[in-house]
Amino acid sequence: MQQSSRRLTVRTPQVENDADEFGAEVRAGLTGEHKTLPCRFLYDRRGSELFEQICELPEYYVTRTEREILENNADAIAALFPEDLAMVELGSGSSSKTRVLIEAFLRSNGRLRYVPMDISKKMLVESSEALLEDYDGLKIVAIAAEYSTGLRQLGREAIERKLILWLGSTLGNFERKDSARFLARIKATMTGDDRLLVGIDLRKDKAVLEAAYDDAQGVTAKFNLNLLVRINSELGGNFDLRHFRHEASYEEESGRVRSNIVSLREQTVHIRELDMYVEFTAEERIHTENSHKYSLAEIDALAQASGLRVTQQWFDSDDRFALNLFAPA
Repeated sequence: MQQSSRRLTVRTPQVENDADEFGAEVRAGLTGEHKTLPCRFLYDRRGSELFEQICELPEYYVTRTEREILENNADAIAALFPEDLAMVELGSGSSSKTRVLIEAFLRSNGRLRYVPMDISKKMLVESSEALLEDYDGLKIVAIAAEYSTGLRQLGREAIERKLILWLGSTLGNFERKDSARFLARIKATMTGDDRLLVGIDLRKDKAVLEAAYDDAQGVTAKFNLNLLVRINSELGGNFDLRHFRHEASYEEESGRVRSNIVSLREQTVHIRELDMYVEFTAEERIHTENSHKYSLAEIDALAQASGLRVTQQWFDSDDRFALNLFAPA
């Protein structure tokens, strides 16, 4: 399904936020030996709004450092692509940081085809319309889908040369072996002339990382607990948020921040649409997200395992974050 205007085409290759899939994942995740919920379900409309707030928090350095890198190097990146190309972005969100690159490519080439991909169709359309209002040389083909479906749709698009963006350290949400597999899937959509620009958060001090994922204002806690709000709203759950808390802890050996929802007491939750009751013990956890951090050696190894090679890297002034340009090996 698609909707079009003169400069904006929106493709919807799947029903957004499929309730059946959400329900099936909730059932599977909350009946396992160790309770889990997939992190992709954090990004409903409210979750996406909360994540945009997280990106502006003083503790959450990721957005600022990546924006610094882009502002300092956008023209140099654009200069690597003197010919017309399509800029594809996975998980585009509000496209706020991407504007820096869009402006650089428009300065260089005068026109640009932008292909943002995001699971939230409403945010995708709103951000696309805002971009078109600000940039005359821009045309947008927006894909409203999660990654797997979006990549299949990307393969059907008539794009001769592309730069694929995956910003914001989202790669860190994947287990390390899964991140290599996913990059290999992206590589399968690439020609020898295509490039992939990926933001990757680097290993750093435990205190800095835990503050970034458990801020003083409690916005990250609201973001994580919004999963329970979503279950209540979409599946008829009766989670009482007063009896759960957010938890983030950094494991130095594995290099990951683990985010959990912790039950504050022994309790039973009913989820009406799934016709199920979920038992919790005090301090029992629902694991919701991993955020893996990488060393430079680990980035090289990741590229090799994915059938890619690192052609260039850019860093912020404090070497906290890396923007990595990959080419097919």
